[in-house]
Amino acid sequence: MEEFHVTVQTSPGSLTGTYNTLWISLVGSQCDCPPVKVIPDGQCLLPGSTCTVVIKPEMEIGTVVLVRLRLEARPGFPDLNWHCLDVQLKLRADAADVELFPCNRWIKTADGDVELRSDRVCLLNGEQLQKLREHRARDLQTKQQQIRWSTFAEGSARCIDMTSTQSLGPNLSSTRQSPGTNLNYLRGFTNRTESWSSLEELEILFIHNGKDNAVANYVRAHWKDDTFFGYQCLNGCNPLQIRKIHYLPPNLHVTSDMLRDFLPVGSSLKQEMEKGAIFLLDYGILDQLPANVINDKQTYLAAPLCLLHYNQYGELKPIAIQLQKTAGPQNPVFLPSDPEPDWLLAKMWVRNADFQVHQLLSHFLRTHLLGEVCCIATLRKLPEIHPLHQLLMPHVRTSLQINIQARASLLAPNGVFDKAIGCGIKAAPLLLARGTDRLRYTSMCVPDDLKERGLDTLHNCYYAQDALRVWGALHRFVVSWVALYYCNDQDVQQDWELQNWIQEIFNEGFLSLTHTGFPQSFQTTAELSKFITMVIFSSSALHSAVNFSQVDFNLWLPNCPAAMLRPPPQVKGSVTEEDLLSFLPDVSSTCSVLTILLLLSQPAADFVPLCHYRERYFSSGAPCRLVEAVLKELKAIAEDITKRNSKMEIPYFYLSPDKIENSVAI
Repeated sequence: MEEFHVTVQTSPGSLTGTYNTLWISLVGSQCDCPPVKVIPDGQCLLPGSTCTVVIKPEMEIGTVVLVRLRLEARPGFPDLNWHCLDVQLKLRADAADVELFPCNRWIKTADGDVELRSDRVCLLNGEQLQKLREHRARDLQTKQQQIRWSTFAEGSARCIDMTSTQSLGPNLSSTRQSPGTNLNYLRGFTNRTESWSSLEELEILFIHNGKDNAVANYVRAHWKDDTFFGYQCLNGCNPLQIRKIHYLPPNLHVTSDMLRDFLPVGSSLKQEMEKGAIFLLDYGILDQLPANVINDKQTYLAAPLCLLHYNQYGELKPIAIQLQKTAGPQNPVFLPSDPEPDWLLAKMWVRNADFQVHQLLSHFLRTHLLGEVCCIATLRKLPEIHPLHQLLMPHVRTSLQINIQARASLLAPNGVFDKAIGCGIKAAPLLLARGTDRLRYTSMCVPDDLKERGLDTLHNCYYAQDALRVWGALHRFVVSWVALYYCNDQDVQQDWELQNWIQEIFNEGFLSLTHTGFPQSFQTTAELSKFITMVIFSSSALHSAVNFSQVDFNLWLPNCPAAMLRPPPQVKGSVTEEDLLSFLPDVSSTCSVLTILLLLSQPAADFVPLCHYRERYFSSGAPCRLVEAVLKELKAIAEDITKRNSKMEIPYFYLSPDKIENSVAI
């Protein structure tokens, strides 16, 4: 009879060991062997230790296909979870060939039998043994019982059915090492519900929190400038809103004569649109949303349309702003030639609208919720041995925890949306539903999106330039990864686990809305590669662009007010420069928003850069070579961005690969 030398490794780390008894059994292609105790009574599984046991089955078991582990509590000892690194199997003590059964997860006594399979990645069609096919099915059935769908906002992408991070369990939870941001100054304003007394008072607040922030200082100095207003549309924290237009929207009440002074001499609005020099910001999605009440004060929302012109100097400038969706006598079009307070206030209303759309749609929906949807579907529909499970989970796993925390705090009663932001928690679900309905697959795929919005050729749209390069590097990496496991399109079509996965994403994430253009199935390797690239980009690079830029552009409150305390003007000439301060949110709500943005905008102390994988399956063989290739390409992109930024007055570094986090972790 054969004997098996089985080595169990406990992961390094001070809390990975356990006092519990470990039982191990081998599942063979012919039969199973009875459980064997790994360590003698009186000993324990110490952190970083290895324990070897010789198993001598009484009958021929055939090829070992699974290793079964079970923890059992010991009387008189604490029932501690155990973190198993892996199990290694040899036929002789001196044998060179070792079969690895990776684990790298926490095991609890409540888990019962935990089955590990070898590290050979394969698709369902490549599974030769019925026992392993059954194991795949059991694995998914267990996950589907544990991980279920829920609805946070009716009509919006669905989420995980958990309200506490404790429900995730140790394997789906993550610990983020805070960078140690000092928030004592801002928290000292918690009870000050009065309005700001002067811009000088806001200056003091800014200096205490942003004196060393070069971008924020530039924002404070130039926030009134039309050129900087346009720059933010391309390279600020929400570069997803602006688009080139060739026809005016019918509800924007402007004429060529009205705009003649703001266009090149001898040209017209029609000619400039034909040239591709006219752009639009449209916040009609905010129309008729209920505005929040903050500190017993009614706030107000607008739904602006803002027309911009890209001039011969490469400057994008606003040339007309209509503050409400529907044109009419009480909804004038504001122009750069209007009194300075009127024009500045109109721009502030646009920036306020952008804040609402940025936070809930560009940021939360497109990065956080997309990552969560893909993570849930991956856990429920792709077994751990599936190559796409292994590729995707490092990019989406952390979205579960951070989103549960967001729904329990930021988006809950007495959270920052409730206490400090114009749309509040009453309008937030409505806005998320509208955003989900208007989301388009092409808008999530960088090359398609930038071409559709006319940003791909603008020489000063650094978001577009950097996003295209990072997308390209990720896409080449994903195409090569897919080619390792799918020889042709037929392999994709016949992978039922994959097809079930994308169908679940379409049904639960995009609510079976066919007009969104999101795929319901994959017919080719090209379709699959594009979708996987979109998921990775959105969960890493896009999140970096829309999240880590927030404090830089929002720290100077007038540039991006989270709420407005007076209604939009219905006539021109009704405000003075002194009046502008009275539109801004009060002291406590301002500081609540800045506190959150400072927390969100700081990379963790244990920050994991893009495509730096800690998982074992990326560390050898063909996957390792692919990782090395993409890291080399990303490094070159980062070096080019650093070189470019050294010559720029406002550096754009949010999409430098060394500053992109590998997942939505904050």
